[in-house]
Amino acid sequence: MRRALFLPLLPLLALAGCGDDPPREQPAGGAPSARPGAVTEAASAPAAPANSASPRTEAQAIPAALRGRWGLDPADCRPGQADAEGLLAVGAQGLEFYESVAALEEVDERSATVLRARFAFSGEGMEWQRDLTLSLEGDGGTLVRREHGEDASPGAFRYTRC
Repeated sequence: MRRALFLPLLPLLALAGCGDDPPREQPAGGAPSARPGAVTEAASAPAAPANSASPRTEAQAIPAALRGRWGLDPADCRPGQADAEGLLAVGAQGLEFYESVAALEEVDERSATVLRARFAFSGEGMEWQRDLTLSLEGDGGTLVRREHGEDASPGAFRYTRC
C-alpha cells in the first residue's frame, strides 16, 4: 500500500530538482557579473558593522557618550553572564536588550549627553515602535532610559556603566 502511494509522487520529486539557475551575484552597478560566482569588488569589501555610524551622519547617531554596555544590576555586567536580563548595549545606530533589539529611526533631540528619538523594536517574534529618551546623569556613569507614548513603561530605568 505504501508503495502505491509513493509511486505517483516520483515524477514530481524528479522535477523538484529542476529549475532556473541560481541568481548571479550583482556588482554595485546592478549588471550581472561576467562569470557566474565571480566575486566583485563590492562583494569583497568588508561590510560595515551593523551598529556603526557610517550609514548616517554622526548628528543622526546615538551620541558617543551614551554608547557602551550598561547594566540595571551589577550582576548584568559580569563577563560571560549569559542570562543578563538587565544588560543594555548601546551602539551608534541602536540598542540591544536581552531579548530584543531597537534600531534608531528618527532623532528628535540630541546633545552630547541626551538623545530623544524613535526606535523600531523587534524581539520574540514581535515588532513595535517606541519613543525613548536616553540621558546621562552625574559623572556619566548612570544612563537613564525613559519611554514615551502609548504603552510606555512608567518611570525611568537606571543603568550603571559596565
